[in-house]
Amino acid sequence: MENTRKLYIDGEWVDPIGTDTLDVVNPATEHTVATIALGDEKDVDRAVTAARRAFDSYGSTTRTDRIALLDRVIEVYGRRMGDLASTITQEMGAPTSLATTAQAPSGLVHLTAAVDALREFEFEEKVGTTTVVHEPIGVCAFITPWNWPVNQIAAKVAPALAAGCTMVLKPSEIAPLNAIIFAEILHEAGVPAGVFNLVQGDGPTVGAALSMHPDIDMVSFTGSTRAGIEVARNAATTVKRVAQELGGKSANIVLDDADFDEVITRDVLGVVVNSGQSCNAGSRILVPSDRMDEAIAIAKAATASIVVGQPESEGTTVGPLVSQAQFDKVQRLIQTGIDEGGTLVAGGVGRPAGLSTGYFVRPTVFADVTNDMTIAREEIFGPVMMLIGYEDEADAIRIANDTAYGLSGMVSSSDPERARKVARKLRTGTVHLNGAPLVFDAPFGGYKQSGNGREFGKFGLMEYLEAKAIFGDTEE
Repeated sequence: MENTRKLYIDGEWVDPIGTDTLDVVNPATEHTVATIALGDEKDVDRAVTAARRAFDSYGSTTRTDRIALLDRVIEVYGRRMGDLASTITQEMGAPTSLATTAQAPSGLVHLTAAVDALREFEFEEKVGTTTVVHEPIGVCAFITPWNWPVNQIAAKVAPALAAGCTMVLKPSEIAPLNAIIFAEILHEAGVPAGVFNLVQGDGPTVGAALSMHPDIDMVSFTGSTRAGIEVARNAATTVKRVAQELGGKSANIVLDDADFDEVITRDVLGVVVNSGQSCNAGSRILVPSDRMDEAIAIAKAATASIVVGQPESEGTTVGPLVSQAQFDKVQRLIQTGIDEGGTLVAGGVGRPAGLSTGYFVRPTVFADVTNDMTIAREEIFGPVMMLIGYEDEADAIRIANDTAYGLSGMVSSSDPERARKVARKLRTGTVHLNGAPLVFDAPFGGYKQSGNGREFGKFGLMEYLEAKAIFGDTEE
């Protein structure tokens, strides 16, 4: 891959000021697949200066101009989709089937949703004698994670381009290669110099410099709640807007009238998608206490059908975790679940049989978990789930809301109206009824310590706009 030792600043691939580098490791083989250059505070200054200069012109472009630009980006992205998919498999371990059908295509969906929102959005409106004008917020900093890497990049870059903003991206240093391809796509599509800039680096150096930079107007961050707190703290001194999509510990309420075989099987398999490395995974599965044994049998059978293996192998449904650090964290939490008295239904500590190399873990199900256990409180970010018993519908809602997080939730019932009523009582940013999938024109984001702000579609577009009231703007 070209440009791994470069940064993309002001429309060109340039050498970083410093000499630090970082190896990118394939989590399935533990071998280095590339080495990237790491930027520093001076590189951040260069990129922010370019973005600030570009905003003077790009912020004044027309809706038509930006639609045409995004259409070109979409066209080039479609041609590079295979490159993105294979790169994501290499750098973060997504099975080929997942990378080609979900990971890489998700970026295209965000680009399309942003164009659709841009075509319909009213940038001016009248409120009596006042004109309200929605204007681009300015220069944005994007700090994105490794778990759905190009999804989160596109979910920020696409609406920012649609709004007329300029930007500097710091992708995760653990899975940074897809961001290089993304920058190449934007360059080929003709995104003007300085509008998009890419500075590779780590959080304490590049991430902190972006968050604190006085010429950054907004920071959009996706990652852990712990890291999000640091971003907000660093941004506070310059009173810039901060949008955050953080951790989750989502509850999946299986009501007593649901089809247990169908729902529990579906949702156990859903949790382990992407090796359980999804912030909105419904890992707390709530079932009636008097049907716990039935739920255990179904969950155990579902887990037995999961194929953990090399990402490129046909039939693999779960690949490795992304890194040694993530592997160690998940192992520690599985052991904690055992030590705190959870009933181990499937999986456990250690690698699956036959996989001695790579950051592979055993898909794990705990039963008889209480909501005060560590595994029910902390975001594990691995293929680990827990069956929690409840006494009645009110108790299920209480348990679901008894968490510091509020990103997502699930409710299943044979009665759609009953499911809707329960969904309205959950303190979460999204709720999936009866297995309904995520859609990309609806708002995505969390309550409580799962963050603030919303992404996707027109809701994502609005995050990158300021509202200006022009009073007394009357027409003769």
